Amino acid sequence: MNRGVGPRSRALFRRASRTLVGGVDSPVRSFAAVGGSPVFFARGRGAYLVDEDGRRYLDLVGSWGANLLGNAPRSVVGAVRRTASRGLSFGAPSALEHELGERLKDAVPTLERLRFVSSGTEAVMSAIRAARGRTGRSKIVKFAGGYHGHSDGLLARAGSGVAAGSLPDSAGVPRAITRETLVARYNDPDSLRRLFERWGESIAAVVVEPVAGNMGVVPPLPGFLAALSDLAHRSGALVIADEVITGFRLRRGTVGETLGLRPDLVTLGKVIGGGMPVAAYGGRRAVMEVVAPVGPVYQAGTLAGNPVAMAAGIATLAALTASRYRRLEETSRLLERVLVEAAAEVRAEPFTVQRAGSMLGLFFAPGPITNVEEAERTDRSRYARFFHVALDRGIYLPPSALETAFVSMATGPAEVERAAPAFRAAFRALREDSS
Repeated sequence: MNRGVGPRSRALFRRASRTLVGGVDSPVRSFAAVGGSPVFFARGRGAYLVDEDGRRYLDLVGSWGANLLGNAPRSVVGAVRRTASRGLSFGAPSALEHELGERLKDAVPTLERLRFVSSGTEAVMSAIRAARGRTGRSKIVKFAGGYHGHSDGLLARAGSGVAAGSLPDSAGVPRAITRETLVARYNDPDSLRRLFERWGESIAAVVVEPVAGNMGVVPPLPGFLAALSDLAHRSGALVIADEVITGFRLRRGTVGETLGLRPDLVTLGKVIGGGMPVAAYGGRRAVMEVVAPVGPVYQAGTLAGNPVAMAAGIATLAALTASRYRRLEETSRLLERVLVEAAAEVRAEPFTVQRAGSMLGLFFAPGPITNVEEAERTDRSRYARFFHVALDRGIYLPPSALETAFVSMATGPAEVERAAPAFRAAFRALREDSS
């Protein structure tokens, strides 16, 4: 079976390329990393997506983690319809934003005060501004391979040494901005300690994903996040937990504290919007009250707290019960086992699955993977081949190596078992290519 991307998807991509830059609104959607034309989707329900050619796929992308409940969950769609009928946007306060905010506070004790924004990029950018306003310092520490949105200061990569600062990771980002960003190695407290020894009095905050989800899935090593918190707080710097991906996905609330992190600020997104563009940042009251109108740090958004998006978030959080998280863990563990056994069956090594709850990273490299340098050893060409064979057989995986696959609560053991032959076929194709 080798159906390829359907003719209507290909035609739509050609049409889109005459209007949208690269035919897409986000680079990873273009399939540039795996080759070929992207799939254009028409609708989704539960665990599945249907493309413009009528072909059905098991969805293991889930709008990049946002669709924890699956596609078009009835309770969320109903809440959106009811709210939209009363008004799409007010640009003024509504009771819904306070209701969602209170639900977030109940689940995340760190959120003594919070502010809604419309994207994860906005949330992290605003948290960093608040940290700088609170501390009066300018430098930020991030970790190589960690992605925190596309604001200028965070599109930075490591320079040639501690004294060299960081280099822009994108054209259009001035070197003067990335000089304020220092880059350490994830899971390496010594690399962070060296930065604090050199720049400690200038560092406003360390921003970290408690479980890295943008270099594949890379969990923290024991003690790493606690050491990070100690180093930052001893120096007077703040800790920003970027839980845009992990928040409410790995458990109800945030996961950083359970792994030893002691955050002063937290960013949330993805799941809390139920598929709508919603994110938030918040933290200790003393830190957040530097934000206007209470304090001098300016941040605003016309569509922040949008009532339709707030309704989607409220309905989503209401559905996140403990029993559903337990079932999600069981399904995710089964998917991990199916992948590992399918690879072993045809001896398709090297292949490593790293899983944190319902997040799975697939590496065509030896494991374990603990940092971006190890992650970068993955064989991208083998991933691309695996991706396309699985896609031909109705499995929609992330169209780029080192991205995270996500399992939804709409996916169960039956869906995973039905997907197993597709995975076996994909691994067999790799084995045949190398023989």
